Amino acid sequence: MRAVVQRVASAQVTVDDVVVGSIGRGLLLLLGIAADDGPADIAWLSSKIAALRIFPDNESRLNLAVGECAGDILVVSQFTLIASTKKGNRPSFNSAATPDVAQPLYESFVQEMQTRLGRPIRTGMFGAMMAVALVNDGPVTLVIDSRLRE
Repeated sequence: MRAVVQRVASAQVTVDDVVVGSIGRGLLLLLGIAADDGPADIAWLSSKIAALRIFPDNESRLNLAVGECAGDILVVSQFTLIASTKKGNRPSFNSAATPDVAQPLYESFVQEMQTRLGRPIRTGMFGAMMAVALVNDGPVTLVIDSRLRE
């Protein structure tokens, strides 16, 4: 399971000209799910993201997690994060989970993040063609992979 974590001033997801999810200050999470991901990946990744100290405290030091600064979270499924570009110029998506496997894992990840944050998480629309707009804050952008555990 791989996530691109972006600290944002705001973010929103639009599907067919309708905003389906939006947040103010917080985290935009682009989430890719591999075919062999499972509950252990959800637990590790959600724990890591919820505890990331990437928001400034009163002294402008990155000491606060998203929940400590009343930030929101927007999660967008993005299978292209699992692409391999090792061979040739056309990305291979063979390692990405199929929708029937990925969607329940995506929904479990969202539920786990809600539990950890203690309030609702906003989402995109799984499997839809989405337009994602954001205002990066910092910018602060991290890539976290449950396989690497770093």
